Amino acid sequence: MSASPARGGTWTFLTNHARVLLCLAGDPEARLRDVAAAIGITERAVQLIVADLESAGYLTRTRVGRRNRYAIDATLALRHPHEAGHPVGDLLNTFLHRENTQEPRTAP
Repeated sequence: MSASPARGGTWTFLTNHARVLLCLAGDPEARLRDVAAAIGITERAVQLIVADLESAGYLTRTRVGRRNRYAIDATLALRHPHEAGHPVGDLLNTFLHRENTQEPRTAP
């Protein structure tokens, strides 16, 4: 059975929020314009997503000179009720091929 073009054959499993989080976990000092280019969305969209992730406590931004460094709290639960039993660290470990650790943050 093939996907019908009328049904949106270009959907994906991960949201842009997950993609931004994964990019910043892989490179905590990435510029948001580079994250946007890697994901294929606008820099403004990345800025809004980062603000969402910060306000929810998943990300912490620290100014280092002229750049930002992002730390992720890998212990926070995923947001959807069906995934709430899993910490965001599970997602990061799966996609970044990391060993499962008990450390609460992915970056200092």
